[in-house]
Amino acid sequence: MPLSIAIAHNVSMRPFLLLAARDHDEVADDEYRAFCTYSGLAPEELYRVRAEAGPLPGIRLEDYSGVILGGSPYTASDPAEHKSETQVRVEAEIGALLERIVEADFPFFGACYGVGMLGMRMGAVVDRHFGEAVGPVKVRLSAVGLHDPLCAGLDPSFHAFVGHKEAVRRLPPDAALLAGSDTCPVQMFRFRRNLYATQFHPELDLSGLERRIDAYRHSGYFPPHEAEVVKERARGTRVSEPQKILANFVQRYAR
Repeated sequence: MPLSIAIAHNVSMRPFLLLAARDHDEVADDEYRAFCTYSGLAPEELYRVRAEAGPLPGIRLEDYSGVILGGSPYTASDPAEHKSETQVRVEAEIGALLERIVEADFPFFGACYGVGMLGMRMGAVVDRHFGEAVGPVKVRLSAVGLHDPLCAGLDPSFHAFVGHKEAVRRLPPDAALLAGSDTCPVQMFRFRRNLYATQFHPELDLSGLERRIDAYRHSGYFPPHEAEVVKERARGTRVSEPQKILANFVQRYAR
């Protein structure tokens, strides 16, 4: 039974909240579709707020089962003078919400951009040392990750789609490393019991990746003229395991 159908029987379930920070409508809508599809949530079970579109509304954590922070073309670790007014506002507002989430150890999942936002909030070293080119990478679960509930059912090593300029170079000592790769040592981590982030995109499938390649071909992730080469490289790799993490997150925290 699809997870969304199973959850629908619990009419009192609180929805999940997706915070998005993308100013490209097609990519933002596809990201929302992917999070719904692979988490097993119906659209009415995943409420989306596009942070870049305007000030965040008042958010009461008690109204939600959990919070998801999607990816973004923003780079959290860049100096403030290199950021637009919109990015500065978005990061201040999401940062204030993250303070409440961390204090309450409220269920949180950050994908890619969430690594920088959550990591920096908790004192990690986040910089451009371990950026990765757009495409698939081989991710390996750590000994801790093999037993973490969000990694239940995953192969010990699997391919995932990445494409990022910043990454966590050093985690705080109280963080649990759940997965890494040869090119980026921190691919997934957990703070406390309920705060998670992945450097890779667990929501991303091939069609979504190709859409983002088109949308961000002039954003510095790869030379624009190599867009088709980047797509072709991705087409040669099967990526199906990471999406299980989203379903596990929802199954664990739906209430």
